[in-house]
Amino acid sequence: MKKLGKIALGIAGAGAVCALGALVFMRINQPEEPLAEIPLPAVETENPAEGTIELSTGLTGTVEAADSVYIIPKAAGEVTDVYVKMGDMVESGQALFKIDNKQLEAAEITLDQVRLSLSDAQTNQNRMKVLYDSGDISAQAYEQVENGVKQARLQLESAQLNYDIQKENSTVTAPIAGLLEQFDVAVHDMVSANVAGIISGVGSKSVTFSVTERILGGLSVGDAVKVEKNGMEYMGTITEIGTMVDQMTGLFKIKASLDEADALPTGTMVKLYVTARRAENVMTLPVDCITYAGGDAFAYVYHADTGTVSRVPIETGLIDTEKAEIVSGLDWQDQVVVTWSKEIYDGAQVVLAAESEQ
Repeated sequence: MKKLGKIALGIAGAGAVCALGALVFMRINQPEEPLAEIPLPAVETENPAEGTIELSTGLTGTVEAADSVYIIPKAAGEVTDVYVKMGDMVESGQALFKIDNKQLEAAEITLDQVRLSLSDAQTNQNRMKVLYDSGDISAQAYEQVENGVKQARLQLESAQLNYDIQKENSTVTAPIAGLLEQFDVAVHDMVSANVAGIISGVGSKSVTFSVTERILGGLSVGDAVKVEKNGMEYMGTITEIGTMVDQMTGLFKIKASLDEADALPTGTMVKLYVTARRAENVMTLPVDCITYAGGDAFAYVYHADTGTVSRVPIETGLIDTEKAEIVSGLDWQDQVVVTWSKEIYDGAQVVLAAESEQ
């Protein structure tokens, strides 16, 4: 029995060896499957475009009335009557207050004296006319009498003008229509040629702000200004650009008119934005297709004849959040790669995305 078992084990072992050998033989002689072809990276390209790049700067400004006029009396004296109060709306030419102008009294006395002198001169002329007509006085003497009358008339006109001016100066009126923003005048106050109040014109507002010399160089009359206050936006236009630096701040004053900004209170502080730098009609590229290495900018350009891309150094100018100005390095016909892939490098074989989808 033991002998028969050994024989059976031997036959089984020989069979396993034969099966293993057959399997190895089949694998060695089996034809190899071809490796799958690795697709070329697909890229999208664009030509450089002509465009304008603007860089905005945030500043703070003060809202003012577009027309703001100081009330300054032209005469000095005691206030006898006050007709308005701060916060009133006034019309152009409306009386604001009256002054006890001592110069008016003097002008009135002078006017009465000159009127009397003219009356005397005319009376004398009438008497001399009779004598002249009868030949009792010479023509030269009568001419002197006439000249005296003419001189008296001129003196009367001068005195009347001075009286009218002093009378006008005695009543201070509003130079423009608007809101009486500042006014602190009461009866019995002594006033002189100093500011007695401020009238702000209605219907439009302006904003004043200050800028550095660098920002000033990029601003022009007519440039747009955006103002923000309490979640609202107001558009405006620069109307005045200061040319003298403020000795206190070292800045230049700018003024801009605002559109439909009546809701903004005069004197309030606002946030505003101006275009500090601008590049017009320049070559531009999307910022996403520009790469930097060691601080130097470059882009990849596709060459249709070879199906490859090359790394091209470029010089950039102004850059905003979407596009960059290309100063040098590219031509308008260049096909610049605008998609990024880690498989792209200088000299890499690529295929256009539009062609790979066909």
